[in-house]
Amino acid sequence: MSRRILVMLFVLPLILAGCKKGLTLAKLDDKSVPAASASRTPVAVATPTPPPAVDRSAKVIVFCYHRFEDNPRDSLAIAPNEFRTQMKELKDNGIVVIPMKDMLAWRRGEKSIPPKSAVITIDDGYVSGYEVAWPILKEFGYPFTMFIYTNYVGAGGKSISWAQLEQMRDAGVDIESHTVSHHDLRHAPKGQEYNAWLHNEVYTSKDILEQKLGIKIVAFAFPYGTHNEVVRKTAMDAGYQALFTVYGQHMGIDAPADQLGRYAIESMHPDVFKMALNFGNNDGVGPGVEAAQLASAAMVTQPMNEERIPNTRPVIKANLASMGEVEPNSVEMRVSGFGLVPAKYDPQTKLVSYEFTQNLVPKTYTVILSAKVKGRKMETRWNFTVDPSAPGAGKQAAIRGT
Repeated sequence: MSRRILVMLFVLPLILAGCKKGLTLAKLDDKSVPAASASRTPVAVATPTPPPAVDRSAKVIVFCYHRFEDNPRDSLAIAPNEFRTQMKELKDNGIVVIPMKDMLAWRRGEKSIPPKSAVITIDDGYVSGYEVAWPILKEFGYPFTMFIYTNYVGAGGKSISWAQLEQMRDAGVDIESHTVSHHDLRHAPKGQEYNAWLHNEVYTSKDILEQKLGIKIVAFAFPYGTHNEVVRKTAMDAGYQALFTVYGQHMGIDAPADQLGRYAIESMHPDVFKMALNFGNNDGVGPGVEAAQLASAAMVTQPMNEERIPNTRPVIKANLASMGEVEPNSVEMRVSGFGLVPAKYDPQTKLVSYEFTQNLVPKTYTVILSAKVKGRKMETRWNFTVDPSAPGAGKQAAIRGT
């Protein structure tokens, strides 16, 4: 009897343990049922995000400023109060100021912009952009772009410093390239091989800004707005997404990336800003802008566009026949460094001319010619360079009627 009791005492814990283990396995099996059931639950598939609706009919204008001074004395400056008034006029006219990145994204079809948009740019790197313009732009909450030529940064005087550019960068100001030396890119300085020099101006300025500020440069502004096919190709090959001139226009989404126009604003010519505000009735193109571009392409001038001449007292001529029926009293000629000059216009021959009475220093000059045709203001411009080393008398344009 005692032996049976001992056997039972020995076997009972084993039976109990087996039962407990069976219960545990049963519990595990019970838990596995919901898991298996959960695995059979359909998984929701995310609906692809549709591409953004892009307003391809929108128009954008780009403004170009330089210096901001209380008493402007040249074509690069504008009074702070006038600048503030212009910024308010943009808002009053329903024109929305957008950052450069939004304009470029719109052009790529990635996002839409307001029907009437504007981009504000400030060229060169004058400290007044930091001290004067920036506080005013902050008042309106406007984004803007600084086009910097690197040799001028930290040069003293009226130039901006790298520390100030860093501060602007940290606050979200867009910074882009304006070459190394701000020289006319169509001609190298004397003694320098053109291709190597041009490569340095376009590529190195981009590299310096990216290295110094830790940013990505995507836009480029031609010094003086001057360019040619070689310059444009070099800049596009350097990786810039947008190249800017100073020929203002109301631009659509398909405007050429290598020739985007800007309205150069200055205190001496307030009509330019007024022209920019007029988006037109249908296509958003300001009065006369397209017609002026066509006239420029067909117009015969002396000197010709981009011509190098040895004469330091040239006669400037243009045949306005391609403009149409010009209002004689509306014809005006301006020359960089001289402003409005007393040019003479002959309605019979359609010729406008002006002869310099003083010697011009060797450099590049811009001629801006404007006139009204059927009440619409039209403007065209071209460049020539005074170079005493140019051969002969220079290649002269064939002006009809002379």
